[in-house]
Amino acid sequence: MTTEPTGEMPIASNDDVVRVRQVVRTVAASAGFSLVDQTKIVTAASELARNTLVHGGGGSVGIAQAVSDRGKPGLRIVFTDQGPGIPDTEQALVEGWSSGNGLGLGLSGTRRLVDEFSLDSVPGEGTTVTVAKWTR
Repeated sequence: MTTEPTGEMPIASNDDVVRVRQVVRTVAASAGFSLVDQTKIVTAASELARNTLVHGGGGSVGIAQAVSDRGKPGLRIVFTDQGPGIPDTEQALVEGWSSGNGLGLGLSGTRRLVDEFSLDSVPGEGTTVTVAKWTR
């Protein structure tokens, strides 16, 4: 897969979460996503940006247009923080499990919205979540 970076942005405030949504929507539209798939990738990015802010204490996001191994255009988005990390990533991906007061649909729901999902976390060092969505 090839990737063309479109920018890295900080996630340090609620305004940054809004900016992430706006940029992802713009890049998804220019990549040729349908309105439904634009909504899916924007929703996933919004949830992951909020997690980066709330659970990771802030971090950054890299947004890039990419091409899948099958030649489909799309987006690859990488969220990174240096927060407390996730002690049990398998449990964190179980639908209904929450580390806080949420519904426990964030990571598991996000995984259903995208075509590729990767969660890497080291307790005490931080978390990186990478998602990709390809056009149909």
